[in-house]
Amino acid sequence: MIRVLVAEDHTIVREGIKQLIGLGKDLQVVGEACNGEQLMENLRHTPCDVVLLDISMPGMNGLEAIPRIRALNRPPAILVLSMHDEAQMAARALKIGAAGYATKDSDPSLLLAAVRKVAAGGRYIDPELADRMVFEVGLTDERPPHALLSEREFSVFERLVQGEGVNEIGQHLGLSGKTISTHKARLMQKLGTSSVAELVRYAVEHKLV
Repeated sequence: MIRVLVAEDHTIVREGIKQLIGLGKDLQVVGEACNGEQLMENLRHTPCDVVLLDISMPGMNGLEAIPRIRALNRPPAILVLSMHDEAQMAARALKIGAAGYATKDSDPSLLLAAVRKVAAGGRYIDPELADRMVFEVGLTDERPPHALLSEREFSVFERLVQGEGVNEIGQHLGLSGKTISTHKARLMQKLGTSSVAELVRYAVEHKLV
């Protein structure tokens, strides 16, 4: 039996995922979480084989959670299930330790197959993303500016476009407001923006929110 823990902040989506997993006779939902902090707490007490991980969660988001999950003594495989069908986002998640990346509009049968594949030690990439990842990420230099952000800068960027202030971001990430301001200045320079409103526009245009 493959034990799955579902981390998703939207209740309706989470319940739908649980029902879908329940269709697999070899799959079992053993836990759920609505944010990154709850996910890490559950993982300390609930053994599982696969974490179905949403990227956009309040508090600690999915990208921030991946390295922490990987640092556990017996880390489960991580299958990112995201609303983002963006090749750079998928590449970033896989680079920092996810075993697979699927989108929320994936065919249900493909999602169940993906869970089984990563549970067995394999890798999975949404078929529609696979070709784009090769050409957008691997073979050309025409990468979008946000691909040049460091992991920390990307985390700050995500929180800024979600409406968090510098001090609030600092509290979430355990950093000083001054450090966050430095990251903010650098990422805005890399993205060619001069205001949070422009950051939001950039995020919408590149399907990052």
